[in-house]
This record gives sequence, C-alpha cells and structure tokens, in this order.
Amino acid sequence: MTTGAPTPTYPARPRRSRLRTFLPLGVAAWLVLEIWLLTVVAGASSGFTVFLLLLAGFVCGAAVIKKAGRRAFQNLNEALQRGGTPQSGGGNGLLMLGGLLLMIPGLISDAVGLLLLIPPVQKALSRFTERALDRKLREAGPGSFGDAFQQVRIHRPDGKVVQGEVIRDEPGGDTPQTPRPPLTR
Repeated sequence: MTTGAPTPTYPARPRRSRLRTFLPLGVAAWLVLEIWLLTVVAGASSGFTVFLLLLAGFVCGAAVIKKAGRRAFQNLNEALQRGGTPQSGGGNGLLMLGGLLLMIPGLISDAVGLLLLIPPVQKALSRFTERALDRKLREAGPGSFGDAFQQVRIHRPDGKVVQGEVIRDEPGGDTPQTPRPPLTR
C-alpha cells in the first residue's frame, strides 16, 4: 500500500579514512610477519632460544616501563611541590612505548622498542610528532576539536586564569536561557 509520500533520502555515508581501512590489514600482516620470523629463528637455533629471547624482552620492557614511570612520577611530584606544572615529558612517553613494545612477544616489536630507547631517535620522533600535531591543529576548521584545543591554549602571559562566558549565536535562539552559575576554581 502506498501513501504517496516520497521515500526519505538519507545523506551519503561519509567515506572511511585510509587509516581505518588499512589498519586491520596492517595489524594482521604484522602478526603474520612476527610469527613467521619467530618460526625462522626457532628453526635456525632452537625453540628454547626463542623462548629466552622473548622472556628477556619481557623482563627488559618491564624494567624500562618501571623506570620511566618512576621518573615521570618524580617529575610530577617535584613540579607540584614547586607550585607549577611539569615541564615537557622528557621522553617518558616514548620510553614507556619502547618498554611496551619490548614486552609484546615478537622480534620486530622488540627491535622497534629497542630503537625507541635510543635518545636521538626519541628526540627526532618527538619533534616530528609535535610538528605534525601542531600542523593538524592549525589546519582544523572552526567548530572542530582542534579549534577548541586552540582556544583552550590561549592564556595570559602571567599565567592567570580569566573567567568568562561562552555565548553561542545560534539561528532561532531567541528563547531565553536559564542563567548558569559562574565558574570557580
């Protein structure tokens, strides 16, 4: 039975990003490569040698994560005692990532984890990541998450917080809004 009403038209689905499309394929390829490399090494030496390599990687990764976490906690504690905020992370995040990659079973992840423990590699990677993130935030359009992040980063040079109110100009917004309490610390 037809009513004569037109069928609803839905907007076209947004296109999936390349990262969301190829990430599962990349993870699957990485896992297959890790397993293949472990079998090759086990065939060349012995299964016990591979077990010792994986165990050594796990123990070293746990030690690296513990050291980096302790250093990050110490930096945070010192900054809070000074009454300020912590300086830059000092590479603790990359150290923790390197330790995590060491803990993941596999020889490729161990090699990448060991590479992340080298200070010049950490500095180069952190500079690259910072520039890429800054570029993405500058390219962000108005109303996006990056735009909101840029607005939050605006502060006075003396570090004081300026309280304010956000007023949205919305079409058809003539209806009065209930007043909201002021923001306090």
